[in-house]
Amino acid sequence: MARRPNILVLMADQLTAGALPAYGNRVARTPHMDALAERGVVFGGAYCNSPLCAPSRAVLMSGRLPSATGAYDNAAEFPSQAPTFAHYLRHAGYRTILAGKMHFCGPDQLHGFEERLTTDIYPADYGWTPDWQHPDVRLDWYHNMDSVTSAGPCVRSNQVDFDEEVAFNARQRLFDIARDGDARPFLMVVSLSHPHDPFTIPDPWWSRYGDAEVDMPQVRREEVAADPHSLRLRRVCAMDGHEVTEAQVRAARRAYYGACAFVDDQVGMLLAALRSCGLEQDTVVVLLADHGEMLGERGLWFKMSFFEAACRVPLVVHAPGVFAAGRRGAPVSLADILPTLAEIAGDGLAPDYVTPLDGQSLLPQLSGSAGHGEVLGEYLAEGALAPIVMLRRGTAKFVHSPADPDQLYDLAADPEERVNLAADPRYAAAVGAFRAEVTRRWDLPALHRDVLASQHRRRFVAEALRQGTPTPWDHQPVRDASRLYIRNGVKLDDLEAMARLPRAGAPTV
Repeated sequence: MARRPNILVLMADQLTAGALPAYGNRVARTPHMDALAERGVVFGGAYCNSPLCAPSRAVLMSGRLPSATGAYDNAAEFPSQAPTFAHYLRHAGYRTILAGKMHFCGPDQLHGFEERLTTDIYPADYGWTPDWQHPDVRLDWYHNMDSVTSAGPCVRSNQVDFDEEVAFNARQRLFDIARDGDARPFLMVVSLSHPHDPFTIPDPWWSRYGDAEVDMPQVRREEVAADPHSLRLRRVCAMDGHEVTEAQVRAARRAYYGACAFVDDQVGMLLAALRSCGLEQDTVVVLLADHGEMLGERGLWFKMSFFEAACRVPLVVHAPGVFAAGRRGAPVSLADILPTLAEIAGDGLAPDYVTPLDGQSLLPQLSGSAGHGEVLGEYLAEGALAPIVMLRRGTAKFVHSPADPDQLYDLAADPEERVNLAADPRYAAAVGAFRAEVTRRWDLPALHRDVLASQHRRRFVAEALRQGTPTPWDHQPVRDASRLYIRNGVKLDDLEAMARLPRAGAPTV
Protein backbone atom coordinates (compact mmCIF):
# COMPACT_ATOMS: atom_id res chain seq x y z
CA MET A 1 0.00 0.00 0.00
CA ALA A 2 1.07 3.56 -0.67
CA ARG A 3 2.63 5.44 2.25
CA ARG A 4 -0.28 7.89 2.11
CA PRO A 5 -3.22 5.66 1.30
CA ASN A 6 -6.58 6.62 -0.09
CA ILE A 7 -9.40 6.37 2.45
CA LEU A 8 -12.96 5.31 1.57
CA VAL A 9 -15.50 5.67 4.40
CA LEU A 10 -18.72 3.73 3.81
CA MET A 11 -21.45 4.89 6.16
CA ALA A 12 -24.93 3.53 6.79
CA ASP A 13 -27.67 5.30 8.71
CA GLN A 14 -29.26 3.63 11.75
CA LEU A 15 -27.44 0.32 11.18
CA THR A 16 -27.23 -1.51 14.49
CA ALA A 17 -24.21 -3.78 14.86
CA GLY A 18 -26.38 -6.74 15.79
CA ALA A 19 -28.01 -6.72 12.34
CA LEU A 20 -24.82 -7.90 10.59
CA PRO A 21 -23.41 -11.43 10.35
CA ALA A 22 -20.00 -10.04 11.33
CA TYR A 23 -21.57 -9.32 14.72
CA GLY A 24 -23.39 -12.63 15.08
CA ASN A 25 -26.60 -12.05 13.15
CA ARG A 26 -27.94 -15.20 11.46
CA VAL A 27 -30.64 -13.62 9.29
CA ALA A 28 -29.04 -10.81 7.29
CA ARG A 29 -27.50 -11.48 3.88
CA THR A 30 -24.71 -8.94 3.45
CA PRO A 31 -21.89 -10.74 1.58
CA HIS A 32 -19.93 -7.61 0.65
CA MET A 33 -19.83 -6.23 4.19
CA ASP A 34 -19.08 -9.77 5.42
CA ALA A 35 -16.06 -9.89 3.10
CA LEU A 36 -14.77 -6.58 4.44
CA ALA A 37 -15.09 -7.94 7.98
CA GLU A 38 -13.44 -11.26 7.12
CA ARG A 39 -10.30 -9.54 5.82
CA GLY A 40 -10.46 -6.49 8.08
CA VAL A 41 -10.28 -5.48 11.72
CA VAL A 42 -13.71 -5.75 13.34
CA PHE A 43 -14.35 -3.65 16.44
CA GLY A 44 -16.92 -5.59 18.45
CA GLY A 45 -17.41 -2.87 21.07
CA ALA A 46 -17.87 0.20 18.86
CA TYR A 47 -20.39 2.83 19.93
CA CYS A 48 -21.78 6.11 18.75
CA ASN A 49 -21.35 8.92 21.26
CA SER A 50 -24.78 10.46 20.79
CA PRO A 51 -27.56 8.16 19.50
CA LEU A 52 -29.13 10.57 17.01
CA CYS A 53 -28.18 11.42 13.42
CA ALA A 54 -26.78 14.96 13.41
CA PRO A 55 -25.01 15.02 16.79
CA SER A 56 -23.49 11.61 16.17
CA ARG A 57 -22.13 12.70 12.80
CA ALA A 58 -20.73 15.89 14.33
CA VAL A 59 -18.84 13.76 16.87
CA LEU A 60 -17.62 11.48 14.07
CA MET A 61 -16.35 14.45 12.07
CA SER A 62 -14.84 16.46 14.94
CA GLY A 63 -13.77 13.87 17.52
CA ARG A 64 -15.52 16.01 20.13
CA LEU A 65 -18.72 15.47 22.14
CA PRO A 66 -21.85 17.56 21.52
CA SER A 67 -21.20 19.55 24.70
CA ALA A 68 -17.92 20.74 23.16
CA THR A 69 -19.31 21.81 19.78
CA GLY A 70 -22.91 22.77 20.57
CA ALA A 71 -24.21 20.22 18.03
CA TYR A 72 -26.79 18.99 20.53
CA ASP A 73 -29.58 17.63 18.33
CA ASN A 74 -30.88 17.27 14.76
CA ALA A 75 -31.32 21.02 14.33
CA ALA A 76 -28.22 22.31 16.11
CA GLU A 77 -25.60 24.07 14.02
CA PHE A 78 -22.28 22.29 13.65
CA PRO A 79 -19.85 25.25 13.87
CA SER A 80 -17.65 25.98 10.87
CA GLN A 81 -14.68 26.62 13.14
CA ALA A 82 -14.77 23.04 14.47
CA PRO A 83 -11.88 21.18 12.78
CA THR A 84 -13.06 17.94 11.19
CA PHE A 85 -11.20 14.95 9.81
CA ALA A 86 -11.90 16.44 6.37
CA HIS A 87 -9.98 19.57 7.44
CA TYR A 88 -7.08 17.54 8.82
CA LEU A 89 -6.75 15.38 5.73
CA ARG A 90 -7.22 18.29 3.34
CA HIS A 91 -4.53 20.17 5.25
CA ALA A 92 -2.31 17.11 4.79
CA GLY A 93 -2.75 17.20 1.02
CA TYR A 94 -5.74 14.94 0.47
CA ARG A 95 -8.62 15.69 -1.85
CA THR A 96 -11.70 15.36 0.34
CA ILE A 97 -15.03 14.28 -1.16
CA LEU A 98 -18.48 13.73 0.34
CA ALA A 99 -21.39 11.92 -1.28
CA GLY A 100 -24.67 11.53 0.60
CA LYS A 101 -26.12 12.31 3.98
CA MET A 102 -24.17 14.08 6.72
CA HIS A 103 -26.99 16.12 8.29
CA PHE A 104 -24.97 19.32 8.63
CA CYS A 105 -27.21 22.01 10.11
CA GLY A 106 -26.41 25.61 9.29
CA PRO A 107 -25.01 27.43 6.26
CA ASP A 108 -21.73 25.47 6.14
CA GLN A 109 -22.55 22.35 4.16
CA LEU A 110 -18.93 21.30 3.50
CA HIS A 111 -17.01 21.33 6.82
CA GLY A 112 -13.68 20.68 5.17
CA PHE A 113 -14.81 18.68 2.15
CA GLU A 114 -13.44 20.06 -1.10
CA GLU A 115 -16.28 18.48 -3.08
CA ARG A 116 -19.80 17.46 -2.19
CA LEU A 117 -21.42 15.37 -4.91
CA THR A 118 -25.05 15.38 -3.75
CA THR A 119 -27.39 17.36 -1.58
CA ASP A 120 -28.53 15.98 1.79
CA ILE A 121 -31.72 14.04 2.34
CA TYR A 122 -32.49 16.10 5.47
CA PRO A 123 -32.98 19.87 5.87
CA ALA A 124 -30.16 22.11 7.01
CA ASP A 125 -32.31 24.57 8.97
CA TYR A 126 -33.42 24.82 12.62
CA GLY A 127 -36.94 23.51 12.04
CA TRP A 128 -36.39 20.32 14.05
CA THR A 129 -35.35 22.01 17.30
CA PRO A 130 -36.68 20.17 20.38
CA ASP A 131 -38.18 22.00 23.32
CA TRP A 132 -37.22 20.77 26.78
CA GLN A 133 -39.31 23.49 28.39
CA HIS A 134 -42.52 21.89 27.10
CA PRO A 135 -41.82 18.16 27.41
CA ASP A 136 -45.49 17.17 27.20
CA VAL A 137 -45.94 18.76 23.77
CA ARG A 138 -45.38 16.24 20.99
CA LEU A 139 -43.93 18.10 17.99
CA ASP A 140 -45.21 17.04 14.57
CA TRP A 141 -41.76 16.18 13.17
CA TYR A 142 -41.03 13.56 15.84
CA HIS A 143 -40.90 9.91 14.86
CA ASN A 144 -44.18 8.05 14.91
CA MET A 145 -45.25 4.46 14.50
CA ASP A 146 -46.36 4.77 10.88
CA SER A 147 -42.88 3.47 10.06
CA VAL A 148 -43.82 0.21 11.77
CA THR A 149 -47.55 -0.10 11.16
CA SER A 150 -47.08 0.60 7.42
CA ALA A 151 -43.97 -1.57 7.05
CA GLY A 152 -43.60 -3.68 3.94
CA PRO A 153 -42.52 -3.62 0.30
CA CYS A 154 -42.67 -0.56 -1.94
CA VAL A 155 -41.83 0.31 -5.53
CA ARG A 156 -39.80 3.46 -4.78
CA SER A 157 -39.15 5.69 -1.81
CA ASN A 158 -37.39 8.93 -0.92
CA GLN A 159 -34.50 6.95 0.49
CA VAL A 160 -34.07 4.68 -2.53
CA ASP A 161 -34.06 7.73 -4.80
CA PHE A 162 -31.44 9.41 -2.62
CA ASP A 163 -29.17 6.44 -2.03
CA GLU A 164 -29.08 5.41 -5.67
CA GLU A 165 -28.05 8.96 -6.56
CA VAL A 166 -25.38 8.87 -3.86
CA ALA A 167 -23.95 5.50 -4.95
CA PHE A 168 -24.00 6.42 -8.64
CA ASN A 169 -22.17 9.71 -8.07
CA ALA A 170 -19.62 8.14 -5.75
CA ARG A 171 -18.91 5.33 -8.21
CA GLN A 172 -18.57 7.83 -11.06
CA ARG A 173 -16.18 9.92 -8.96
CA LEU A 174 -13.97 6.90 -8.37
CA PHE A 175 -13.73 6.42 -12.14
CA ASP A 176 -12.95 10.14 -12.53
CA ILE A 177 -10.19 9.91 -9.92
CA ALA A 178 -8.61 7.02 -11.80
CA ARG A 179 -8.54 9.11 -15.01
CA ASP A 180 -7.92 12.72 -14.01
CA GLY A 181 -4.19 12.69 -13.28
CA ASP A 182 -4.46 14.33 -9.84
CA ALA A 183 -1.75 12.63 -7.81
CA ARG A 184 -3.20 13.52 -4.42
CA PRO A 185 -4.59 10.68 -2.30
CA PHE A 186 -8.30 10.92 -1.66
CA LEU A 187 -10.65 10.73 1.27
CA MET A 188 -14.15 9.88 0.10
CA VAL A 189 -17.12 9.54 2.47
CA VAL A 190 -20.13 7.75 0.97
CA SER A 191 -23.06 8.08 3.36
CA LEU A 192 -26.32 6.22 2.63
CA SER A 193 -29.67 6.85 4.31
CA HIS A 194 -30.65 3.17 4.61
CA PRO A 195 -31.52 1.17 6.69
CA HIS A 196 -33.07 4.16 8.54
CA ASP A 197 -36.84 3.93 8.90
CA PRO A 198 -39.50 4.05 7.45
CA PHE A 199 -39.35 0.28 7.22
CA THR A 200 -40.08 -0.20 3.55
CA ILE A 201 -37.90 -1.46 0.72
CA PRO A 202 -38.49 -2.48 -2.91
CA ASP A 203 -37.79 -5.79 -4.52
CA PRO A 204 -35.44 -7.53 -5.00
CA TRP A 205 -34.37 -6.67 -1.44
CA TRP A 206 -37.73 -7.31 0.23
CA SER A 207 -37.94 -10.76 -1.37
CA ARG A 208 -34.48 -11.79 -0.23
CA TYR A 209 -36.13 -12.82 3.01
CA GLY A 210 -39.25 -14.72 3.92
CA ASP A 211 -41.38 -14.05 6.98
CA ALA A 212 -40.45 -17.37 8.54
CA GLU A 213 -36.73 -16.60 8.67
CA VAL A 214 -37.05 -13.14 10.22
CA ASP A 215 -36.15 -13.17 13.90
CA MET A 216 -38.21 -11.31 16.47
CA PRO A 217 -37.08 -9.06 19.36
CA GLN A 218 -35.25 -10.95 22.11
CA VAL A 219 -36.54 -8.77 24.94
CA ARG A 220 -40.25 -8.05 24.99
CA ARG A 221 -41.62 -4.91 26.59
CA GLU A 222 -43.32 -6.77 29.44
CA GLU A 223 -40.10 -8.58 30.38
CA VAL A 224 -38.23 -5.50 31.62
CA ALA A 225 -39.03 -2.49 33.74
CA ALA A 226 -39.24 0.71 31.71
CA ASP A 227 -36.94 3.53 32.79
CA PRO A 228 -38.32 7.11 32.71
CA HIS A 229 -36.42 8.04 29.54
CA SER A 230 -37.83 5.04 27.67
CA LEU A 231 -41.34 6.05 28.80
CA ARG A 232 -40.74 9.56 27.46
CA LEU A 233 -39.52 8.15 24.16
CA ARG A 234 -42.68 6.10 23.94
CA ARG A 235 -44.65 9.31 24.34
CA VAL A 236 -42.69 11.57 21.97
CA CYS A 237 -42.63 8.86 19.28
CA ALA A 238 -46.30 7.95 19.84
CA MET A 239 -45.38 4.32 20.44
CA ASP A 240 -48.48 3.80 22.55
CA GLY A 241 -50.77 5.46 20.04
CA HIS A 242 -51.07 2.31 17.92
CA GLU A 243 -51.50 -1.33 18.74
CA VAL A 244 -48.60 -2.94 16.94
CA THR A 245 -49.21 -6.52 15.90
CA GLU A 246 -46.67 -9.30 15.69
CA ALA A 247 -47.14 -9.32 11.92
CA GLN A 248 -46.26 -5.61 11.74
CA VAL A 249 -43.17 -6.11 13.89
CA ARG A 250 -42.07 -8.95 11.62
CA ALA A 251 -42.71 -6.88 8.49
CA ALA A 252 -40.70 -3.95 9.91
CA ARG A 253 -37.78 -6.20 10.75
CA ARG A 254 -37.98 -7.92 7.34
CA ALA A 255 -37.90 -4.54 5.59
CA TYR A 256 -34.97 -3.50 7.78
CA TYR A 257 -33.03 -6.59 6.77
CA GLY A 258 -33.98 -5.85 3.18
CA ALA A 259 -32.60 -2.34 3.58
CA CYS A 260 -29.36 -3.82 4.98
CA ALA A 261 -29.15 -5.96 1.83
CA PHE A 262 -29.73 -2.83 -0.26
CA VAL A 263 -26.85 -1.10 1.54
CA ASP A 264 -24.70 -4.17 0.97
CA ASP A 265 -25.36 -4.09 -2.77
CA GLN A 266 -24.26 -0.45 -2.92
CA VAL A 267 -21.14 -1.32 -0.94
CA GLY A 268 -20.42 -4.14 -3.38
CA MET A 269 -20.82 -1.84 -6.37
CA LEU A 270 -18.40 0.72 -4.90
CA LEU A 271 -15.84 -1.94 -3.99
CA ALA A 272 -16.06 -3.35 -7.51
CA ALA A 273 -15.40 0.13 -8.92
CA LEU A 274 -12.42 0.50 -6.60
CA ARG A 275 -11.00 -2.78 -7.91
CA SER A 276 -11.66 -2.04 -11.56
CA CYS A 277 -9.92 1.34 -11.20
CA GLY A 278 -6.81 -0.29 -9.76
CA LEU A 279 -7.25 1.61 -6.49
CA GLU A 280 -8.08 -1.27 -4.15
CA GLN A 281 -4.57 -2.04 -2.92
CA ASP A 282 -3.89 1.60 -2.03
CA THR A 283 -7.18 2.28 -0.23
CA VAL A 284 -8.18 1.85 3.41
CA VAL A 285 -11.90 1.09 3.59
CA VAL A 286 -13.77 2.02 6.79
CA LEU A 287 -17.30 0.70 7.32
CA LEU A 288 -19.41 2.30 10.05
CA ALA A 289 -22.82 3.69 11.03
CA ASP A 290 -23.97 6.79 12.87
CA HIS A 291 -26.09 4.92 15.46
CA GLY A 292 -28.22 1.82 15.84
CA GLU A 293 -31.91 0.88 15.82
CA MET A 294 -33.96 -0.72 18.60
CA LEU A 295 -36.10 -2.72 16.13
CA GLY A 296 -38.75 -3.50 18.73
CA GLU A 297 -36.38 -4.56 21.52
CA ARG A 298 -37.97 -3.69 24.89
CA GLY A 299 -40.98 -2.53 22.86
CA LEU A 300 -38.89 0.43 21.62
CA TRP A 301 -38.09 1.59 18.09
CA PHE A 302 -35.60 3.93 16.47
CA LYS A 303 -32.68 5.21 18.62
CA MET A 304 -32.27 8.09 21.13
CA SER A 305 -31.18 5.92 24.07
CA PHE A 306 -28.03 4.23 25.32
CA PHE A 307 -29.34 0.69 25.12
CA GLU A 308 -27.03 -1.52 23.07
CA ALA A 309 -29.26 -1.82 20.02
CA ALA A 310 -29.52 1.97 19.74
CA CYS A 311 -25.92 3.00 20.38
CA ARG A 312 -23.69 0.07 19.37
CA VAL A 313 -22.55 0.36 15.77
CA PRO A 314 -20.50 -1.64 13.27
CA LEU A 315 -16.92 -0.51 12.75
CA VAL A 316 -14.65 -2.36 10.34
CA VAL A 317 -11.29 -1.17 9.01
CA HIS A 318 -10.20 -3.04 5.89
CA ALA A 319 -6.58 -2.67 4.82
CA PRO A 320 -5.18 -6.21 4.49
CA GLY A 321 -1.78 -5.01 3.36
CA VAL A 322 -1.36 -2.94 6.51
CA PHE A 323 -3.53 -4.34 9.31
CA ALA A 324 -3.90 -8.07 9.90
CA ALA A 325 -7.49 -9.28 10.04
CA GLY A 326 -8.87 -9.80 13.52
CA ARG A 327 -11.39 -8.77 16.13
CA ARG A 328 -11.06 -6.21 18.90
CA GLY A 329 -13.43 -6.33 21.86
CA ALA A 330 -12.51 -3.25 23.90
CA PRO A 331 -14.98 -0.33 23.85
CA VAL A 332 -14.23 2.29 21.18
CA SER A 333 -16.37 5.01 19.62
CA LEU A 334 -16.95 7.24 16.63
CA ALA A 335 -15.04 9.97 18.46
CA ASP A 336 -11.94 7.87 17.76
CA ILE A 337 -12.31 8.14 13.97
CA LEU A 338 -10.76 11.60 13.49
CA PRO A 339 -7.47 10.83 15.27
CA THR A 340 -7.34 7.43 13.56
CA LEU A 341 -7.75 8.84 10.05
CA ALA A 342 -5.36 11.69 10.79
CA GLU A 343 -2.66 9.20 11.81
CA ILE A 344 -3.30 6.87 8.89
CA ALA A 345 -3.00 9.83 6.53
CA GLY A 346 0.16 11.15 8.17
CA ASP A 347 3.64 9.87 8.77
CA GLY A 348 2.83 7.59 11.67
CA LEU A 349 3.29 10.28 14.29
CA ALA A 350 0.38 11.68 16.28
CA PRO A 351 -0.78 14.94 14.67
CA ASP A 352 -0.70 18.20 16.58
CA TYR A 353 -4.45 18.53 17.09
CA VAL A 354 -5.85 22.04 16.92
CA THR A 355 -8.46 21.37 19.60
CA PRO A 356 -8.66 18.84 22.47
CA LEU A 357 -10.33 15.61 21.38
CA ASP A 358 -12.71 13.30 23.20
CA GLY A 359 -11.47 10.32 21.17
CA GLN A 360 -8.15 8.56 20.74
CA SER A 361 -6.48 6.97 17.74
CA LEU A 362 -7.32 3.33 17.07
CA LEU A 363 -3.95 2.71 15.44
CA PRO A 364 -2.69 0.68 18.44
CA GLN A 365 -5.73 -1.64 18.26
CA LEU A 366 -5.46 -1.85 14.48
CA SER A 367 -1.88 -2.97 14.92
CA GLY A 368 -2.81 -5.58 17.52
CA SER A 369 -1.98 -3.73 20.73
CA ALA A 370 -4.24 -2.83 23.62
CA GLY A 371 -6.19 0.41 23.37
CA HIS A 372 -7.87 2.87 25.68
CA GLY A 373 -11.14 0.92 25.94
CA GLU A 374 -13.43 3.76 26.98
CA VAL A 375 -16.50 5.46 25.53
CA LEU A 376 -18.14 8.71 26.59
CA GLY A 377 -21.67 9.49 25.50
CA GLU A 378 -24.13 12.37 25.65
CA TYR A 379 -27.77 12.63 24.64
CA LEU A 380 -29.21 16.15 24.57
CA ALA A 381 -32.20 15.93 22.24
CA GLU A 382 -35.91 15.06 22.17
CA GLY A 383 -37.26 12.86 24.92
CA ALA A 384 -34.74 14.13 27.48
CA LEU A 385 -35.55 16.52 30.33
CA ALA A 386 -31.91 17.18 31.19
CA PRO A 387 -28.54 16.00 29.85
CA ILE A 388 -28.12 12.22 29.71
CA VAL A 389 -24.52 10.99 29.84
CA MET A 390 -23.00 7.54 29.47
CA LEU A 391 -19.72 5.93 30.51
CA ARG A 392 -18.75 2.60 28.95
CA ARG A 393 -15.65 0.88 30.32
CA GLY A 394 -14.67 -2.76 30.76
CA THR A 395 -17.91 -4.71 30.99
CA ALA A 396 -19.84 -1.85 32.61
CA LYS A 397 -22.19 0.74 31.17
CA PHE A 398 -23.32 3.59 33.40
CA VAL A 399 -26.05 6.04 32.33
CA HIS A 400 -26.78 9.17 34.38
CA SER A 401 -29.15 12.12 34.14
CA PRO A 402 -30.12 14.58 36.87
CA ALA A 403 -33.75 13.99 35.85
CA ASP A 404 -33.74 10.18 36.05
CA PRO A 405 -32.57 7.28 38.21
CA ASP A 406 -29.14 5.93 37.36
CA GLN A 407 -28.67 2.85 35.19
CA LEU A 408 -25.79 0.38 35.52
CA TYR A 409 -25.43 -2.76 33.45
CA ASP A 410 -22.85 -5.53 33.40
CA LEU A 411 -22.76 -6.33 29.69
CA ALA A 412 -20.75 -9.52 30.17
CA ALA A 413 -23.26 -11.09 32.53
CA ASP A 414 -26.32 -9.33 31.09
CA PRO A 415 -25.79 -8.45 27.39
CA GLU A 416 -29.52 -7.77 26.91
CA GLU A 417 -29.51 -5.20 29.75
CA ARG A 418 -32.41 -6.79 31.58
CA VAL A 419 -31.20 -5.98 35.11
CA ASN A 420 -30.39 -2.43 36.21
CA LEU A 421 -27.81 -2.82 38.98
CA ALA A 422 -27.70 0.85 40.02
CA ALA A 423 -30.02 0.38 43.03
CA ASP A 424 -28.42 -2.88 44.14
CA PRO A 425 -26.52 -2.26 47.42
CA ARG A 426 -23.75 -4.58 46.23
CA TYR A 427 -22.91 -2.06 43.50
CA ALA A 428 -23.14 1.09 45.60
CA ALA A 429 -19.39 1.69 45.49
CA ALA A 430 -19.27 1.31 41.72
CA VAL A 431 -22.21 3.68 41.29
CA GLY A 432 -20.59 6.19 43.62
CA ALA A 433 -17.35 6.06 41.64
CA PHE A 434 -19.18 6.54 38.35
CA ARG A 435 -21.20 9.45 39.74
CA ALA A 436 -18.00 11.11 40.99
CA GLU A 437 -16.46 10.65 37.54
CA VAL A 438 -19.51 12.21 35.90
CA THR A 439 -19.12 15.23 38.19
CA ARG A 440 -15.43 15.55 37.23
CA ARG A 441 -16.07 15.24 33.51
CA TRP A 442 -19.24 17.30 33.10
CA ASP A 443 -20.79 20.43 34.56
CA LEU A 444 -24.31 19.15 33.97
CA PRO A 445 -26.20 22.18 35.35
CA ALA A 446 -24.22 24.49 33.02
CA LEU A 447 -24.73 22.13 30.09
CA HIS A 448 -28.45 22.05 30.83
CA ARG A 449 -28.60 25.85 30.75
CA ASP A 450 -26.63 25.95 27.50
CA VAL A 451 -28.96 23.46 25.81
CA LEU A 452 -32.06 25.37 26.87
CA ALA A 453 -30.58 28.67 25.67
CA SER A 454 -29.58 27.11 22.34
CA GLN A 455 -33.07 25.69 21.83
CA HIS A 456 -34.65 29.05 22.60
CA ARG A 457 -32.36 30.92 20.17
CA ARG A 458 -32.88 28.43 17.36
CA ARG A 459 -36.65 28.33 17.67
CA PHE A 460 -36.72 32.12 17.46
CA VAL A 461 -34.39 32.23 14.44
CA ALA A 462 -36.32 29.45 12.67
CA GLU A 463 -39.59 31.33 13.17
CA ALA A 464 -38.05 34.58 11.93
CA LEU A 465 -36.57 32.96 8.81
CA ARG A 466 -39.95 31.54 7.86
CA GLN A 467 -41.23 35.08 7.36
CA GLY A 468 -40.88 36.64 3.93
CA THR A 469 -38.75 34.78 1.40
CA PRO A 470 -36.56 32.05 2.96
CA THR A 471 -33.03 31.46 1.66
CA PRO A 472 -32.34 27.75 2.21
CA TRP A 473 -28.99 26.50 3.44
CA ASP A 474 -29.36 23.14 1.73
CA HIS A 475 -26.38 22.12 -0.40
CA GLN A 476 -26.74 22.70 -4.15
CA PRO A 477 -24.44 20.30 -6.05
CA VAL A 478 -22.46 21.96 -8.82
CA ARG A 479 -22.52 20.20 -12.18
CA ASP A 480 -20.95 22.10 -15.06
CA ALA A 481 -22.42 20.58 -18.22
CA SER A 482 -19.93 22.49 -20.38
CA ARG A 483 -17.18 20.20 -19.11
CA LEU A 484 -18.97 16.88 -19.55
CA TYR A 485 -18.58 14.29 -22.28
CA ILE A 486 -17.58 15.72 -25.70
CA ARG A 487 -17.10 19.48 -25.95
CA ASN A 488 -14.95 21.78 -28.07
CA GLY A 489 -11.73 23.10 -26.60
CA VAL A 490 -9.91 19.75 -26.43
CA LYS A 491 -9.02 17.65 -29.48
CA LEU A 492 -11.55 14.86 -29.87
CA ASP A 493 -8.94 12.09 -29.91
CA ASP A 494 -7.28 13.50 -26.79
CA LEU A 495 -10.62 13.85 -25.01
CA GLU A 496 -11.67 10.30 -25.84
CA ALA A 497 -8.28 8.99 -24.73
CA MET A 498 -8.45 10.87 -21.40
CA ALA A 499 -11.93 9.52 -20.69
CA ARG A 500 -11.08 5.90 -21.42
CA LEU A 501 -10.06 3.67 -18.52
CA PRO A 502 -7.60 2.08 -19.09
CA ARG A 503 -6.06 4.16 -21.84
CA ALA A 504 -6.08 2.56 -25.30
CA GLY A 505 -3.18 0.15 -25.55
CA ALA A 506 -2.58 0.12 -21.81
CA PRO A 507 -2.77 -3.22 -19.96
CA THR A 508 -6.11 -3.90 -18.29
CA VAL A 509 -6.29 -3.76 -14.53
